[in-house]
Amino acid sequence: MNGFLLMVIAAVVAFAGTAVLGKFMIPWLHKLKFGQTILDIGPSWHKNKQGTPTMGGITFILAISLACVLTLVMNAAADNFLMISGETQTKLWAGLIMALLFGLIGFADDYIKVVKKRNLGLTIIQKTVVQVLVCAGYLVSLYLSMGKDPYMTVPFFGNVRLGFWFWILGVCVLYGAINAVNFTDGIDGLCSSVTVTCAFGFIVIAVLNKVFGMGILASALLGGCAGFLVWNKHPAKVFMGDTGSMFLGGMVVALAYAIDTPWILLLLGLIYVVEAVSDVLQIGYFKITHGKRIFKMAPIHHHFEMSGWSENKIVTVFSVVNLIGCAIGIALMYFGKIV
Repeated sequence: MNGFLLMVIAAVVAFAGTAVLGKFMIPWLHKLKFGQTILDIGPSWHKNKQGTPTMGGITFILAISLACVLTLVMNAAADNFLMISGETQTKLWAGLIMALLFGLIGFADDYIKVVKKRNLGLTIIQKTVVQVLVCAGYLVSLYLSMGKDPYMTVPFFGNVRLGFWFWILGVCVLYGAINAVNFTDGIDGLCSSVTVTCAFGFIVIAVLNKVFGMGILASALLGGCAGFLVWNKHPAKVFMGDTGSMFLGGMVVALAYAIDTPWILLLLGLIYVVEAVSDVLQIGYFKITHGKRIFKMAPIHHHFEMSGWSENKIVTVFSVVNLIGCAIGIALMYFGKIV
């Protein structure tokens, strides 16, 4: 079956599914009183968002999952089906399952915050333990799919054997990416918009290198995030919550590992990296200097917000910056001939 057609179907199904589900999910979340609690440590004007429904990420989780399963099954059932290797099939399905498990962790965190009225949700230890367990399970599946000889492709060098470092790098990439995407979810439409640009970068790589299996997941991700923006753009009618942001983190990692290039997230997910690093720098500098700050507030999107930037301006600028990172990543992938 034509790879381009499958990618278009995945994007359309995910977009339509998310947009339609939002119409029914938002009133339901209102009825259940699943409203966001705005902490006092944030910008004061965010208090106006108090009570906005959260856990809206359920909409795109369902729609993206449906789009991926539908298109992959359609391909398998077609007479002239698109050839996707067994190794790639394993990476795609394992990646989707991994993202769903991270979404489930996020759901538990949101549920505790909203229903149990514990503002911090899962404790850091609880969240870390379950995240590491999911990381380990996913890495085992990758390890087995690579014939127990794990590698990473690097521009101009080809496949680089990782040996024991596969496990250390894997946990760092997974844990870091999941939480970096979570940091990016701080203002209306930001995480959704940045992830649209990230998914677009993966789609271009898929098309240029005819890696249509990965392209299907990337197209579904783009469609789902674009559909969520119908409800999440400023002023947001619903937030994705940790349910959504942790799922998105899992999806972008799954896409990077589907083509054996976890390093690509440094570029295709440039804003995720900047957000996470800004938070780490702020905390570290605060402790070292006993109370001084580098930024007015971290993660860095709040710094610009408190400097007078509107939420729409932040979303636009951050998305453009991430697109620039995508362009650099695509160029390295293309000229480095690593796929």
